[in-house]
Amino acid sequence: MNEELFYANIDYQREKRRGVGEVIYGEGKTAEQITEIIKRLSAISDQPVFATRCSLDKFTLIHEQVPSASYYPQARIIAVGQMPEAVGNIAVVCAGTSDLPIAEEAAVTCELLGNMVTRIYDVGVSGLHRLLAKTDSLHKAEVIICIAGMEGALPSVVAGLVSAPVIAVPTSVGYGASFGGLAALLAMLTSCSAGVSVVNIDNGFGAAYTASVINRAIHSHRDF
Repeated sequence: MNEELFYANIDYQREKRRGVGEVIYGEGKTAEQITEIIKRLSAISDQPVFATRCSLDKFTLIHEQVPSASYYPQARIIAVGQMPEAVGNIAVVCAGTSDLPIAEEAAVTCELLGNMVTRIYDVGVSGLHRLLAKTDSLHKAEVIICIAGMEGALPSVVAGLVSAPVIAVPTSVGYGASFGGLAALLAMLTSCSAGVSVVNIDNGFGAAYTASVINRAIHSHRDF
């Protein structure tokens, strides 16, 4: 069942169809539009309802109408509803502090979708000893989201160390010849390590969603 508003066509069947309800992409939407969609989705879902890419200004306006809403400033996510019980172990690994906004978008999304998250931050290839010191945590992860800008080398290195699937996220962090993340994207697409999948530039949400689907499949299988 859908509900057509002037500015949106709300998909109420997505949770039943996909296991996860509709997630609101906040960029380009007004606070009023996000508020109304949140209210309508919250009325029919037991899962957290959330919107990505939202500014603090938008949250302030939304919070006036939805007092139960929470804001994750670094992730730029607005969420309504309690965190679900967490299962599995998704590691969110990022190369540098400048990548944290995308890393937190991925980490918070994973948590809102019911996954246990291990954060491993600022372990880029310019100091490999930092990554190697986290080897035990990497091996405990069932899925790894690996985030890097600049030359985008980190996912290839991580995939060479672990057996878990690695989802690579190129970021737009870097100097001129990084071309806003295109250099990292191409490097990740041509990774010499097997088992690396790649999402679009700065798409922490997309990586988290895919990681959650994998993690949920692992634990559904174990329940049989």
